Amino acid sequence: MEVIIRPDADAAAELVARVIAKDLRANPHLVLGLATGRTMEKVYRHLVRMHRNEALDFSLCSTFNLDEYVGLSPEDPHSYRHYMNEHLFRQVNIAPLNTHLPNGLAPDLEAECRHYEAAIAKFGGIDLQMLGIGQAGHIGFNEPLSALRSRTRVKALTPTTIQQNGPLFGGEDKVPRRAITMGVGTILDTRRCLLLATGKEKAYIIARAVEGPITALISATSMQLHPRCTVVVDEEAAGELQGVDYYRWIFENEPEWAEFR
Repeated sequence: MEVIIRPDADAAAELVARVIAKDLRANPHLVLGLATGRTMEKVYRHLVRMHRNEALDFSLCSTFNLDEYVGLSPEDPHSYRHYMNEHLFRQVNIAPLNTHLPNGLAPDLEAECRHYEAAIAKFGGIDLQMLGIGQAGHIGFNEPLSALRSRTRVKALTPTTIQQNGPLFGGEDKVPRRAITMGVGTILDTRRCLLLATGKEKAYIIARAVEGPITALISATSMQLHPRCTVVVDEEAAGELQGVDYYRWIFENEPEWAEFR
C-alpha cells in the first residue's frame, strides 16, 4: 500500500482521474471497477472533461460497479445505475452493454451474486478498481465483520451507513436496508486499487485503515493485503496519519509519479 497526499479534494480527484486515463490509453480494453458517492463525482467530472477535450476513449473498455441497493430499479434516481448514467456513462462513448452493476431487483439475489462474479471472471477480472471509504471503514458495502475472503453477496447495512446515506434519500427511513456488494475477496482479486478519500471527516478512519491493524471490523484495512493499492487523500483526510513525511516523499521521488507531479 502507498499513500499519496494532494493539497485539496479537487487535486486528489484529478490525480485519480489521470491515473485512470493513463491506464485506459495504455489498454483500451481496460476493465474498470467503479465506485459511487459524492467523493467520486469530481473524478467523473475530470474523466468527462478528458473525454471531451483530450479525446479520452471509452469505446472498448468495460466497467463493473462495486454495489447496488436491493429493491431499487435502474431508473430510480437513488440507484447506483442512475448515478453512473448521470455522472459518467451518458457523457462518454462507452457501450451500455459493457457497463455492469448488480441487479437489485433480481428475483433470486443469491443467483444474481453468482452471476456477477461469473461476469467479472468472463471479462478476465478487473484491471483497476476505484474505491471510496465509508465512515464505518467499509469498502463497497462490506460492513464491519465482512470476511476477508468474501465474494459478491447481499449485505445488511449498518445504522451508521443508513444514517450517512439518509440525506441523499430525504431521510433515513427511505434508505434501503440491504445492498448487493462485491466481497472483500473480490476486491482483493483486482489487479490494482485506487482508494480516494477527502475531507476531515475521513481522517480518523483513513488513519486506521492505512496504519492500523488488519481487522474485519474495518473492511478497508484489508487493502493492506493488496499487492498494488494506492490511497489518494487530500490534506484534510491525511490529518491523523503518522507517516505523512514518508508519504510526501513517495510522491516527490518515486519515478511512477513523475508525470503526475
